Amino acid sequence: MEGLEKVPVGESKGVASGAVEPLPPWLRRPIGRASEISTVQRIVKARQIHTICEEGRCPNRGECYGNRTATFLLMGPVCTRSCAFCQVDKHHAPMALDPLEPEKVAEAIALLGLRYAVLTSVARDDLPDGGASWFARTIAAVRSRQPQTQIEVLTPDFWGGKSPGKTPEQLQGDRVATVVAAEPVCYNHNLETVARLQGVVRRGATYDRSLAVLRRVKELNPAIATKSGLMLGHGETIDEVRTALEDLRAVGCDRLTLGQYMRPSLDHLPVRRYWTPEEFEELGALARSLGFSHVRSGPLVRSSYHAGEDP
Repeated sequence: MEGLEKVPVGESKGVASGAVEPLPPWLRRPIGRASEISTVQRIVKARQIHTICEEGRCPNRGECYGNRTATFLLMGPVCTRSCAFCQVDKHHAPMALDPLEPEKVAEAIALLGLRYAVLTSVARDDLPDGGASWFARTIAAVRSRQPQTQIEVLTPDFWGGKSPGKTPEQLQGDRVATVVAAEPVCYNHNLETVARLQGVVRRGATYDRSLAVLRRVKELNPAIATKSGLMLGHGETIDEVRTALEDLRAVGCDRLTLGQYMRPSLDHLPVRRYWTPEEFEELGALARSLGFSHVRSGPLVRSSYHAGEDP
């Protein structure tokens, strides 16, 4: 990995912490085909369901909508966590669950003709099981309508809550087990950043809790692929990234995404560094050398970007 420089901890690379910097040219995306974008938006809005593409302001949403695909955001657009990197609304009370949402999502997937669908959600620490059973219910609804569709889930860490006689770790394990029992083809839970930066970037989550989610999936069903991802640009070093990848492999994580953090607004964490496309290629090679079976590494890569395709 000689081409990857060791950026000192906390040092920015041409990005002032309080300034709005123009994006490097490799982070600019075409808008996409208007007719196909409109088709996806119409299907989603007509059913009053949500996508992380819109709520998270994903830079790839034009491309994905142009390809008639989207990542569905379950349980409303308001998160109970306050992660400092994320665009999703965290300043309002979470919405009551729509009892028809699983069927609406299934119908949208059918109308789009998706052979591979990704279901994610906001964190819902207000719900008794953190929303685990809602994932299972939605998977069942999709399978009932579209049995040939493969389903990937991207879940929160399912941490929190109390139950007599159970530790928080046991509760988390039970919730993961609920989703695993629904047999998605891939279970994704993002580490998001390196160990040192967890408290700054992921308020309410921890490094070890996230690794525990991925470890539990493999304990319950080794046949289910596990996946995780990191957003680079928060001030991490290459050695810290390598350690995170090694820790993911140690819990059996099969698939990996690496992408560039892009600041949604001045209220969010500043970008400490823009990693170049060449550096992402080298990181991808490192990940493959560590044994990840599927790797997507690039500035605009996101958790579900081209999720159903071979890397």
